[in-house]
Amino acid sequence: MLHLRRNFIYQATFKKNRYLSTSEISTALKPFYFAVHPDLFGQYPEQRTINENSLKQLSSIIESMQSKRSVKPMSLPFYLKGKERNGSFHYVKISIRSPNLRETVLTILKSCNLSTEYVDKIPIPPEPTYRSQTIKVNVDKMDFSKMSEDDPIFGQFVIKQKIREAQDSLKLRNWLHKNHHKAKILVDKSKPLTEEVRRLQENIRDKWDLLDIRWNCGWNETHYRGCLQSFMALAGQHPEAMHQLKGKVLVFAPFTGISLDGHIMLNSAEVRHNWLELIKNISTYDSVLSRIPNFEKAVSQVLRNIRIGRRKFMFKIMAGEYERNLLQITTSMSDYLSYRKFPKSWPDSLQNFELVVENEAGPLMVSPTGQFIIPSSLPGQLLVSFITTHMDEAKIKSNNYKQDKHKEKYLHSKCKDEFNLEFLRKDDNVTPELMIKCCERLLSNKHEINTFLKGMRLNICTYYSVLSDGIICIPWNFEL
Repeated sequence: MLHLRRNFIYQATFKKNRYLSTSEISTALKPFYFAVHPDLFGQYPEQRTINENSLKQLSSIIESMQSKRSVKPMSLPFYLKGKERNGSFHYVKISIRSPNLRETVLTILKSCNLSTEYVDKIPIPPEPTYRSQTIKVNVDKMDFSKMSEDDPIFGQFVIKQKIREAQDSLKLRNWLHKNHHKAKILVDKSKPLTEEVRRLQENIRDKWDLLDIRWNCGWNETHYRGCLQSFMALAGQHPEAMHQLKGKVLVFAPFTGISLDGHIMLNSAEVRHNWLELIKNISTYDSVLSRIPNFEKAVSQVLRNIRIGRRKFMFKIMAGEYERNLLQITTSMSDYLSYRKFPKSWPDSLQNFELVVENEAGPLMVSPTGQFIIPSSLPGQLLVSFITTHMDEAKIKSNNYKQDKHKEKYLHSKCKDEFNLEFLRKDDNVTPELMIKCCERLLSNKHEINTFLKGMRLNICTYYSVLSDGIICIPWNFEL
């Protein structure tokens, strides 16, 4: 049963249409057809063609009027056969403006100086004693569920109600009411899997003296367990190579390589042979990693001691590539300083600002945390101009971020405790500012949603979903 706003009054106005029957139209226009029939213009191909086309359009107009379809005003040209002498004819243009069939037929006849006596004798129905009739319908008591969107009267209500229902279903309270039971079942089913993943992590970490094992691939725990099992099998076959992992952080990620922090990144979708080749050659990356701080220091020095930072996802840049990016920016700035000076508006030191150097296809922007994000291909002059233009913006965002991250940490902890969540996470595109707004709204509406969230696994993102391991995903800007 579809529900519409209570006491809604639908008003429909019915006007009695006056129209001629098909036979009456045919009889009334018979003199006109005799005067313009194309066969009368056999020796005049131009006039014949014009009359043929105009008659087709007129036939279509009359049919539309009979079917109550709208008709655009138009003018139709015709040639009328004369009576005086053979071959005589004259030109008329019939302007059709009224949607009323009776008036249209009269217009046609009058334009051709033909008699309207037949039409005039057809009685005109009397005007109704009322101009309109209002029908009051209590739509609360009507069932629209079986009605079509094409219904001439209630179709608009069906469409509006479907839109309203779709919007209501995406309100947090309604969505949780519908999906929290499903999430709870999935959480209960996944607990043995979660425990097995924890056990595998501990076994691998303890056996090979790893600093940590992390999952950063976006897949579910079933896939993570498969990766851990594959790694254990690989380590059992090649134990001699695994000793190079001592004191390292092992991350299952979307690529295989060494991160800028020296973490061992193994692509969860690759064959184990590629994992083994990387592990065997870990030591060859040490020299590159040891040089990077010096290259970062060089960039800092040519930009008045600006701090060199890294974004969270910069491990996707391999150490060797990052080294080349830093060298490219250092060279660009050195070239700039060889013939120009920094703007006078710059402070003596940029140590309160932070610069992130990405690859040549990287973005040029100020991040939500106040970092200057630049591609390594940026010329020195454009880099200086960009920093000059966005220095105030970076300062404001940086200060806001410093305040927000502490507030976010507090609200994150409070939400986790208040709702007794198994865990509370967020996607990487949810900034501290957005997470704060989300947590505050969750806490302010605790009494309405606590029943649905208690003991759940919650992830803050930009969409609604229940993942296969029972994680509830909700948008940070949810509507209650």
